[in-house]
Amino acid sequence: MRRIVVTGANKGIGLALVSAILEYADDTYAYLGSRDADRGAAARASLVAMRPAWASRIEVLPLDVADDRSVADARAALEAALGQDRLYGVVNNAGVGIAVQELASMLAVNTHGVRRVCEAFAPLVADGGRFVNVTSASGPMFVAKCSDERKRLFTNPDVQWSQIEAVMEEALRIASGHGTYAVAGLADGESYGLSKACANAFTLAFARAHPRLHVNACTPGFIETDLTRPYLESSNRTAEELGMKPPAAGTRAPMHLLFGTLEVNGRYYGSDARRSPLDRYRSPSDPEYLGP
Repeated sequence: MRRIVVTGANKGIGLALVSAILEYADDTYAYLGSRDADRGAAARASLVAMRPAWASRIEVLPLDVADDRSVADARAALEAALGQDRLYGVVNNAGVGIAVQELASMLAVNTHGVRRVCEAFAPLVADGGRFVNVTSASGPMFVAKCSDERKRLFTNPDVQWSQIEAVMEEALRIASGHGTYAVAGLADGESYGLSKACANAFTLAFARAHPRLHVNACTPGFIETDLTRPYLESSNRTAEELGMKPPAAGTRAPMHLLFGTLEVNGRYYGSDARRSPLDRYRSPSDPEYLGP
């Protein structure tokens, strides 16, 4: 069995991804990560109601990526369940959006949460296994507005976690009233974009530290979920008018990074499953990025 953990999987893109994984092949097994166990159970039940044969291939994994103890407990549960077996992959899908205004809370989930899960679960993943960090095009769009110095940091294949952490700490100081984002080279300090840019940079560092694994990041695209719904509601436009797509459309890039042939490692992919730059937005209609 190819056993795969998907965080934040009780709804939205995560739930659609669990469905896509189970549909992809009969030898797949999904650990449906959910911060709330009851919501996870309800999500599992919805999938089993749709496809009863999946009942033996889905397991709820209580998991709050922002909490050290929860991640440690999830790892212990996985170790017990796996025995001598190993995970095939981990998808870091859990995230918070613009409804969360506090920068610290945004970073705790979107950046630290990704790192927390990667570091905890890496020993459980088989050689050649996959880590997929679902980030956002908001990351490259944020980096595009940063100073040249910051751009170099966010795109440096040799970036260190300590450097990423220093950027986040500086941003938190500015958020508390000490200094300005512009002077720090951090554009307007937009919390969501900053958190995703840091998660993309961490992907570079983690891939370099774990050459035995396939580690990449991607944007799912502009998808209508609870995360994006506040933006939709404030726009006074319909999802169709804004170009938003349903959750199933957001699985294309993660599925490619889970099961496709990957010739490079530690890269960022667009919603069309093609490589994209870390420092500017690439539309799915644009040619694939072929740079470093």
